[in-house]
Amino acid sequence: MCSAKGISLFTLGADGGGNLQEVLPKSGTEPVVSREPDDLAALLYTSGTTGRSKGAMITHHNLSSNALTLHRQWGFIEGDVLLHSLPIYHVHGLFVALHCALLNGSKMIWMRKYDPELVSQKIREASVFMGVPTHYTRLLKEESFGKECCSRMRLFVSGSAPLLKETFEQFRQRTGHTILERYGMTEAGMITSNPYNGNRIAGTVGFPLDGISARVSDETGKELKDGEIGTLEIKGPNVFKGYWKLPEKTKEEFREDGFFITGDLACRDQQGYLSIVGRGKDLIISGGLNVYPKEVEDQLNQIEGVQESAVFGLSHSDFGEAVTAVIVSNHNTFSEELILEHLRPKLASFKLPKRILPVSELPRNSMGKVQKKLLREQHSELYQN
Repeated sequence: MCSAKGISLFTLGADGGGNLQEVLPKSGTEPVVSREPDDLAALLYTSGTTGRSKGAMITHHNLSSNALTLHRQWGFIEGDVLLHSLPIYHVHGLFVALHCALLNGSKMIWMRKYDPELVSQKIREASVFMGVPTHYTRLLKEESFGKECCSRMRLFVSGSAPLLKETFEQFRQRTGHTILERYGMTEAGMITSNPYNGNRIAGTVGFPLDGISARVSDETGKELKDGEIGTLEIKGPNVFKGYWKLPEKTKEEFREDGFFITGDLACRDQQGYLSIVGRGKDLIISGGLNVYPKEVEDQLNQIEGVQESAVFGLSHSDFGEAVTAVIVSNHNTFSEELILEHLRPKLASFKLPKRILPVSELPRNSMGKVQKKLLREQHSELYQN
């Protein structure tokens, strides 16, 4: 009856059988406290993958502006259902996914933890799914997962760690859906996104969201040309207030014109698509020359049998830092020389790893980010002799 008259009916039960009269006497009596847009809404600690974790002060305006922008740019519509399997102690799960669903009045299928088998079942009831790259690689290992499971889906979002081009293509071939990769961080929520309507390019994180300015700069803050690698700097209503009880650190991370220095290395192509090259602190300086780990990782990951890799620098008496790689391989036999033969035609000699080590898996945090700090600690004495 409500539908026929164009009236939206909200119930208090997932099955539509909620009763307001039963719930009303149990309602809380806590007063509603008014808040200003610039008031602190959350204190979120950074992941600390390259250094000490810091508390980022996030305001109500930071959250609301980001949520409204994502809701609009990702095309949320009436009837959308979110399948939520992300941890809620992180921006992606706590704010990005939840706020979009809440703003939209969407039903949400809540999972206690990520389980690829259960996701492949529950996704039949959903239209939106947000995950990290590891979620997608594990989904692809489920034999039952494919186009039939995704018949109701309209949007798959990936972020928090780089999505391999191979995973991007395999997922598209398997499901008929193109993953939308985006980029964000604790201090600013979501910053860039591949277009909802438009070409989603593998290996890129798209364009700055509406209202957000982004530039690729050198160490002085001078903006670089397209194709040049530099530090990504951003400005917008999503950018945090500062680090908790660290005023000097906060001052260091902002330019005089208000741009925040993300610490991520990036480049922009001629079409305006941004690509994240890595963390500035992960840059390897070997023999006085810059080596960007992602460039080496991209070549390693193309080798047959290499599932994934991580490249990092280790102290070396001759080179200062030595390019070092660890790989996860599905081959029983492993040969450093065969891998180097593959790399030599594609990389300059100073970019070639001095050592390539096999590992069973890469150390990751809960959001799928490779813990290179831990890798450097584990192999710190590799070149000491």
